Amino acid sequence: MGYGVSQAGEAVKAPGGNGKGLHIAIIGTGSGAFAAAIKAAENGARVTLIEGGEVIGGTCVNIGCVPSKIMIRAAHIAHLQASHDFSGIPLNKPKIDRAALVRQQQARVDDLRHTKYESILEQNPGIQLVRGWARFMDAHTLIIEKNGGGEETLTAERILVASGATPAIPDIPGLAETPYWTSTEALVAGLLPRHLIVLGGSVVALELAQAFLRLGSEVTLLARSTLLSREDAEIGATLQALLEAEGMRIETHCVPASVSHDGHEFILENGSEQIQGDALLVATGRRPNTERLSLDKAGVETGGDGAILIDDRMQTSVSHIYAAGDCTNQPQYVYVAAAAGTRAAVNMTGGDERLDLSAMPAVVFTDPQVGTVGLSEQQARDWGIPAVSRTLTLDNVPRALANFDTRGFIKLVASGETGKLLGAQVLAPEGGEVIQSAALAIRNGMHVEDLAGQLFPYLTMVEGLKLCAQTFNKDVSQLSCCAG
Repeated sequence: MGYGVSQAGEAVKAPGGNGKGLHIAIIGTGSGAFAAAIKAAENGARVTLIEGGEVIGGTCVNIGCVPSKIMIRAAHIAHLQASHDFSGIPLNKPKIDRAALVRQQQARVDDLRHTKYESILEQNPGIQLVRGWARFMDAHTLIIEKNGGGEETLTAERILVASGATPAIPDIPGLAETPYWTSTEALVAGLLPRHLIVLGGSVVALELAQAFLRLGSEVTLLARSTLLSREDAEIGATLQALLEAEGMRIETHCVPASVSHDGHEFILENGSEQIQGDALLVATGRRPNTERLSLDKAGVETGGDGAILIDDRMQTSVSHIYAAGDCTNQPQYVYVAAAAGTRAAVNMTGGDERLDLSAMPAVVFTDPQVGTVGLSEQQARDWGIPAVSRTLTLDNVPRALANFDTRGFIKLVASGETGKLLGAQVLAPEGGEVIQSAALAIRNGMHVEDLAGQLFPYLTMVEGLKLCAQTFNKDVSQLSCCAG
């Protein structure tokens, strides 16, 4: 028996496991695709995975989450050697061997791809892999352009599209003719650029810009709007100040008029100024990989950006065709893709599971990290919800004081009428660990008084949630440490 989650968040029973004899075709081999394949095979279905690329595993393990977090961690260690606030430990600017870092990084990528993807295929006879690019011929039939040449057709009772996304390149005059990087090339670059120019102001741009800065590159970042413009404005403003204090140049509300490359350097025309650098990273978002799928042949509806429109059952406009992950209108996070893939498989094999994203935590792996969940104060008000908020700076959190690192804040948003928690925004070292507790509190309908009364281990960053909750009714500066 499977279990789903309703829009209200309560568990609901759903029949499952009756996929015996069912053939499910899955386009893609990323986290959403594999989660679906494993669950569908467990439920008795025969599964065909279709992959057109050279390697399986999708974005996260190969060119996204895994290599980027390894690089970010290495940059953090280099930064700590060169910049910390502990007396008695001498500062030391490290000599960076970028090529060695990349070799180690890619070896871990290869290991994880084998462990989490390739070995699963080897051990599961119910899942078969076909190499080639798929497109719809009709609602039940796929044409597969085989990588070795030729085509074949494949018919299935259920089809899941999990084709992922690819970097979106802005239409800036001259850019397409230059040897710019996307995150894919930046992560495996064997040499550190002297001066890296970054286009973008969101997650990938900020994470990689800071990593290169800390490894020794000069970095100039140009953002079309503000930093993390979809989040609470205080997050972007504070993070910008902290990055600039580290030495990054940041220009907001800025789109270059043109980009050129003279054989050695990139030249960006920015108003009356020319910005020159030996590397250019374009990190201006991602677009769904749906153009070559011929979705119209199957009657599958998409949005204006090409994203497949799905409901909370991962069902498209065609009842037997499902979709999951970055190719859809859901948030582009690997854990959302995996959760969607699993639920899609249950539904394709007779179940009824839904994906509720109302308490979805999100993390940006800058330092300090950005963690968010639920509604910001402005979003709540836009929805007509009377909201109140409290912001606790980290100089009120004992762990931050003990770390001699009080950069950032914790902000909680609550209903002005009931005190029920609506959202949390965290800018703090290890903010990604802190935000999950806030997500659980919101998921379980807690009020600020509930959170303020919980036991939190002393000298942890997550204790800041309790302290922030207490500020709705108390002056925490007047409390003793560990005050209950």
